[in-house]
Amino acid sequence: MPANLPPNYFEAEKDFREAKTPDAKVEALEEMLSIIPKHKGTDKLRADLRRRLSKFKDQSQKKKGGSRRKAAFSISKEGAAQVALIGPPNAGKSSLVDLLTNTSPEISDFPHTTQKPTPGMAPYEDIQYQLVDTPPITKEYMEPLMGDLIRHADILVVLLDLHGSTLQQYEDVMDILHSLRVYADKNEVPLDLRKAPFIKKILVALNKMDKVEDIEDLDVFMELTDIRLPCIGMSARTGKNIPLFMKHIFDLSEVIRVYTKSPGKEPDMKAPYVIPRGSTLEELAGRVHKDFVETLKNARIWGRAVRDGQMVQRDYVMQDCDIVEIHF
Repeated sequence: MPANLPPNYFEAEKDFREAKTPDAKVEALEEMLSIIPKHKGTDKLRADLRRRLSKFKDQSQKKKGGSRRKAAFSISKEGAAQVALIGPPNAGKSSLVDLLTNTSPEISDFPHTTQKPTPGMAPYEDIQYQLVDTPPITKEYMEPLMGDLIRHADILVVLLDLHGSTLQQYEDVMDILHSLRVYADKNEVPLDLRKAPFIKKILVALNKMDKVEDIEDLDVFMELTDIRLPCIGMSARTGKNIPLFMKHIFDLSEVIRVYTKSPGKEPDMKAPYVIPRGSTLEELAGRVHKDFVETLKNARIWGRAVRDGQMVQRDYVMQDCDIVEIHF
């Protein structure tokens, strides 16, 4: 299968060849990885880029004395997706992570309590997402290492304080993201960008919607911004709309859960395979074991889009919560 690389990939590749420092090479490689299409024809190329990226990151950390601090901002991904919570001081990022995960980030009413990223695992039904509490960002100051963390995350949650200057908070955070060349997948990207943008799934969440009358403030915000991104009001204090928050995360991650079974046995419903939405039976077989792609014959499926036990071929598109019995 051909790679079909877009023109801006070759521009980033040129930047990589011309880069003189490990940091510059890391930035160029991250751009290349963000641009490259994800399909079978690019698997080897993406793997090679990730190896080179790891190599130059190691070189960069050895060269700098602050490697330990930089490592604190380099969070290894876990779960179905990495979700970075970003926003102004005292919006409630730490409270939300504390509510949804087993971590205990430092929480106070004073701004800038969070000094470094704190990851934790948040459950959604039978899978988990990695939520990352981050230091606050404002137009006056942002931790220099936050840019890499934001670009690396799969999903961004812009968490705002509903009782503050919400519109200004939103505009400031979006301006900061755009200065990092980070854009929402639903928004237009400027045509005059010199380098490739980082396109992200973004959820806007207005925290501290503790009272019924706060709903009116949410309506005013949405009307003033004419927002085109997913947007919810919620409360980390009372738990209001927290399940809806996690449902938004699941939808934005664009993954599905597939359960496997052996002939004549019950399926294992506790440990689903988490695969990208739109994956085929053949791609699932490759996730189970790389050698299974060659030996795959067909499969029986129990799910919403088929009759129970229906036989399907390797091009069948898997659906969320399908149960599959693979035949080799």
